Amino acid sequence: MATATTIVNAKVFDGTQVRDWTSVRFAGGVITECSADSLAREGDEVVDAAGGTLLPGLIDAHVHLVPGALQQSLIFGVTTVLDMFSKPGLVATAKEQAGTRPDVADVRSSGIGATAPDGHPSLMYAPFPTLTAAGQAEQFVADRIAEGSDYLKIFSGVGGLWPSLNFETIKALVTAAHARGLLVVAHVSSAAGAEQVVAAGADVMAHVPADAELDEDLVGRIAEAGIAVGPTLATIENTLGEPGGAAVAGDPRLADALGEAWTRRLTSGALLTGRRLPYAWAENNVRRLADAGVTVLAGTDAPNPGTVFGASLHRELELLVRCGLSPAQALAAATSAPARVFGLADRGRVAAGQRADLVLVSGDPLADITETRAIERIWRGGVLCDRRAFVASPAEAEQLDAFDAQVAKVVAAVRERRSARRL
Repeated sequence: MATATTIVNAKVFDGTQVRDWTSVRFAGGVITECSADSLAREGDEVVDAAGGTLLPGLIDAHVHLVPGALQQSLIFGVTTVLDMFSKPGLVATAKEQAGTRPDVADVRSSGIGATAPDGHPSLMYAPFPTLTAAGQAEQFVADRIAEGSDYLKIFSGVGGLWPSLNFETIKALVTAAHARGLLVVAHVSSAAGAEQVVAAGADVMAHVPADAELDEDLVGRIAEAGIAVGPTLATIENTLGEPGGAAVAGDPRLADALGEAWTRRLTSGALLTGRRLPYAWAENNVRRLADAGVTVLAGTDAPNPGTVFGASLHRELELLVRCGLSPAQALAAATSAPARVFGLADRGRVAAGQRADLVLVSGDPLADITETRAIERIWRGGVLCDRRAFVASPAEAEQLDAFDAQVAKVVAAVRERRSARRL
């Protein structure tokens, strides 16, 4: 049995740029060497890339866990997911799987996010702890740390439809989290919400507003403060009526690993919010942020309707390029950038000493970003992924059931609220 794997005849994107390397060798789950010459040695398993491109394992910087999410993510080249709200039991199970199984993506999580009673995302996850005053912030943060949260998620609801935290409470949460060494990710649903979380000192802004164009001053403050932004266009486009899910399902490079059940869900239409905002505003805001030098993170917000774990990250990359990012910048947004922002020093790059989380694609995504979908091989911690193992498995069935139950719960709750408002 080979003790090391050596990839030869590859184009290598290291997480920020294309290198002159053509060969990468790894053993024991870690990259050991990278070279412009072949590194193959006697006894190695040699993989001929045949001119294809080797990428770091992809990182989805915004998901919400359901059973099966980690396995499905991996078969599309996503070797790490960053969960942005899940209950402690589900997070613990996911982390246990990630720590013991090579056939699932690794995971970090915020656990329960901070929101007001009956605030977003109560429709999906209630019951869970909430806050009503700034004086509760330190205990809330302490409780999340005790549950194993890796960073703090805060929900800003300014301009939204649900009850929301006031500025003083958001600021107190940021202060308490930073005092305990936690990064703060702040959900925004409006331009006003973006103003609020920037003023409060959050580290990452989750979602890009689509209700208005961000003004130049705010964009400048985001850039100056070093706040990273994860736009989640793959979810926003579906929410605002764009056929993003169908675009994912319709690509044969993704469809083979999706299976029939997920293909149907992706093409059945998104859950509409009732607000008909122009999706172009979201893309324009990403363009403004990128032009200002703001760090952009690729995340999908899966499994919102119209998205799917893993596959939708490739759609997100396409949308980021459509916003003016270069293919290299988009790839960095799904590799080195989230690794740097979230302190994952052992991944996100192809370099000696890094985890052997690698994706080999047959084409050149630096010329055409959609070539990330032409996956030849995936290694997670040096272990080759079986891309056929998920579809029609018990894990897929459990995931589909969980997804359908969550969507039904949200639809029922939205209808109930709308009926109550009409009375």
